[in-house]
Amino acid sequence: MSEPTAWIRQPQVVSFPDIRGFSETYGFAGNSGKVNLEGQLLCPAGERARTVYVFMHPTSTLQLLPMPMALADRGLHVLCAASRYPRNDSALIMEKVAIDLGRWIAHAREVLGYERVVLVGWSGGGSLSLFYQAQAENPSITHTPAGDAVDLTTAGLSPADGVIFIAAHLSRAETLTEWLDPSVIDELDPDRRDLEFDIYAEECPNKAPFSADFIASFRARQVARNRRITTWCQEQLERLRARGGAEQERAFVVHRTMCDVRWLDPTIEPSERRPGWSYMGDPRTVNVGPVGLARFCTLRSWLSQWSYDLSNAKGPMNAARIFRTPVLQIENTADDAVPAAHNPAIHAALATPDKEYHRIIGATHYYIGQPEHLETCMGLILDWSRKKGF
Repeated sequence: MSEPTAWIRQPQVVSFPDIRGFSETYGFAGNSGKVNLEGQLLCPAGERARTVYVFMHPTSTLQLLPMPMALADRGLHVLCAASRYPRNDSALIMEKVAIDLGRWIAHAREVLGYERVVLVGWSGGGSLSLFYQAQAENPSITHTPAGDAVDLTTAGLSPADGVIFIAAHLSRAETLTEWLDPSVIDELDPDRRDLEFDIYAEECPNKAPFSADFIASFRARQVARNRRITTWCQEQLERLRARGGAEQERAFVVHRTMCDVRWLDPTIEPSERRPGWSYMGDPRTVNVGPVGLARFCTLRSWLSQWSYDLSNAKGPMNAARIFRTPVLQIENTADDAVPAAHNPAIHAALATPDKEYHRIIGATHYYIGQPEHLETCMGLILDWSRKKGF
């Protein structure tokens, strides 16, 4: 391994007029009449490059993660771009995040002067990259699932020149559904549960390893719970619209969202993942804690971000709409966040014939304490980039 390249952080700001309507963001950002996006460009001082690698996640800021910094260490130019919802997805609208990503790509080309842009979709950024690229290649969306006008066909989304998909799941909607606790029978009272499906309870009659019939019933109940919440959100929005007045949106809590038979039963979709563990810690604790997926939500955000049937950002659906873009896909086989079935599903769905797939055996989600696996990932990216002329 060569010595790391010395690089600097350059703060970046993108600002543009907001779509009129009520705001989902807090403070000045929600009252200035503009969308204000913040990011960081990691690049060698004084060196120019033709290509920039853009990291974006719907809600996270990624500039402190090992991977962007490791790419910068190898001399690549990396742009870590935040959406208008940094570190808070409670009111996030995926269609607006796609617009934000489009503005960052335009900024990279028109302001920073890069000729080529490669999207690096890490974790939840993977399905965002697929969503964006599908709409940039073949725009079709004019409204959110809630019926609000967010027109991606006229947003001027410019396709990226390549997409890298690393340690990424299917989508927020599909992943959440696979983690919803199916024992919940009352959304307002999480203590009311069906003991038969309460797999974290000592009294649960079903224990790992779980039977195929139980797993099928468990999965069906997870989808059914997602659909019940979706129907409730639609009904509440319709009621608010019919009533008129100042209240246009409503916030709510989704209880118990980290419950998956895979956490307890390593024979289900076997991999090198650690049994009884998740990327956020003990899943039993995360299931009832304050930081679970979709824990705090709004009616519109649920429909756009989390609805199993209505979200426009589902991974395989968008992968099937990408016909021309080269894609590099990297699976970490000990990933404690992304289920083993997700990456093969994306690979199978990708319509582009220019797709390359690699597995890093033993790598976890964040590569914590695994510099050798991070280095392997960097090598795959650099080799692919050279082959594609990036």
